[in-house]
Amino acid sequence: MLMICGEALLDVFQGEATRTGMTLDANVGGSPFNLAVGLARLGQPAAFFSAISTGFAGERLMRALVAEGVNTQAVARLEAPTTLSLIGLDSHGVPSYAFYGEGCADRLVQADDLKRVPAELALVNLGSYATVVEPVASTQRALVERERALGASGALIAYDPNIRLNVEPNLARWRDQLDWMLPRTDLLKVSDEDLGLLLPDAGIDGFAARALAAGVKLVVVTRGAQGAVGWNAQGRVAIDPVPVQVVDTVGAGDTFQAAMITWLAEHELLASPALNALPCDALRAALRFAARAAAITCSRRGADMPRRAELG
Repeated sequence: MLMICGEALLDVFQGEATRTGMTLDANVGGSPFNLAVGLARLGQPAAFFSAISTGFAGERLMRALVAEGVNTQAVARLEAPTTLSLIGLDSHGVPSYAFYGEGCADRLVQADDLKRVPAELALVNLGSYATVVEPVASTQRALVERERALGASGALIAYDPNIRLNVEPNLARWRDQLDWMLPRTDLLKVSDEDLGLLLPDAGIDGFAARALAAGVKLVVVTRGAQGAVGWNAQGRVAIDPVPVQVVDTVGAGDTFQAAMITWLAEHELLASPALNALPCDALRAALRFAARAAAITCSRRGADMPRRAELG
């Protein structure tokens, strides 16, 4: 089982003006939520560890997970609000963003909720704002420590910082999380944009060397229109982007991560020693597969991630 940890929310978009207000269009989302759905669509046994409201918005999130085939046994149901991310235009026509998450269900995952997480996992993935807000951040750290204590029988730990400054504007908090995760992470995926925020003077090669020295087995930096680069003990591999007519990039990073994990799982390489020993040709194939999947998402509106059959 591949356990994806983190937030589930509604992205709420401004609609048309009405006589008494306006219409709103709400879409299920959240980076970890998208990743779990992306894995399920690619035929992987994805599960989700979070807390979701018992209200009508939470019910919609749960229905989406179940419909996509995501295992929800580790989801706690709480009488708390659902996080909302509002997107619209201000009086000058400039995009305006508002985030409502304080006291919402996806932040309230407690240590006691770890009992919902099965004992035998192939992978645990962390990322986005649930890693830096409490109490969920501490609960996720406890899960990582639980798996690391199991040694070779523990889950592979994957991490994508996926910075959300509208939730936690203090970059020091994100840097602290990165420093804590590096010696506990097997597979690290980070965008060059996030890396520029976290360590603006590091450079991708310098950062990769630091991460590998800390114990990470495979480092991948996605670079948008410039492709992606991966490093492990066997060397450095760079790939070009896949040509695509971009509609939007929502969910592209989540799709890349889902597809990369899928490629590794399909080739029976979801293990720390295997990532360390992955030959450069195999790493190149994994990155290309992930880039193809991300390109499909970019060709469609919203986080509409591909299914396995679309990738051949």
